[in-house]
Amino acid sequence: MHAAEENRQELDSVSVLNAKRTLLQLLGRAGVSADDAEGLIALVEAGALARACEEVGALGGSVPGDKGEPYESGWLDGARAVADGLGGIAERALRQTVDPDGPSTASAARPPVGRMEVEQAKAAVTPLYLTFTAVSDLDPEVTEEVLRAVLATMTPRQRARYAGRLADFAAAHRARLERLYVEYGPGSATAIHSRYSLLHSATSVAVLERLATTAAALREEWDAAELPPAWLDGPMRAWEAVG
Repeated sequence: MHAAEENRQELDSVSVLNAKRTLLQLLGRAGVSADDAEGLIALVEAGALARACEEVGALGGSVPGDKGEPYESGWLDGARAVADGLGGIAERALRQTVDPDGPSTASAARPPVGRMEVEQAKAAVTPLYLTFTAVSDLDPEVTEEVLRAVLATMTPRQRARYAGRLADFAAAHRARLERLYVEYGPGSATAIHSRYSLLHSATSVAVLERLATTAAALREEWDAAELPPAWLDGPMRAWEAVG
């Protein structure tokens, strides 16, 4: 076998399965349940397929050399077929991960929020929050309760993609968010006002995204969770004031 061929060797299925089992065992020792661990690994696998689909699509648009129209047409058709195939596999993998049984009724479209979904949301909001302001001593420390209310407004698939949605929201409204945290966040003149307590929590980024996207659904889940109305009204007033 040539050296170039050896370098192109892929992992065999047994080695991949062994790596997955090892990761599951390590996560189990860290206190992560088997179901949560399987779900996280499946999301990473679905994401890898989606990324591969994007890369194949990008590469497929660049036909190597100048070999004439028939070659170019065949290249583009082949690349498109491969990208479509990978895209379909990625979509099925995501669907199987976030909704393996499929919702049987309309009410099942938004099932109870799982612990790992909360942890994923927490991992997404914290670094975003710290790009706008600093850690606050006045953080009300209700991260899990607030994120459960936020995530309850979404379907499982929307929850799986929420980190990306939050990043897009922060990028699209960066100037507005910067003004909001300067005027109402930690260190501002309103810092000790209880109405703006939630702006001292990293969860406020998630709350603001939902207020801008689906305020009615968030208020419904907020009331169901029996969270203080003022914690929601404050960020809403601040968001409107800096708009």
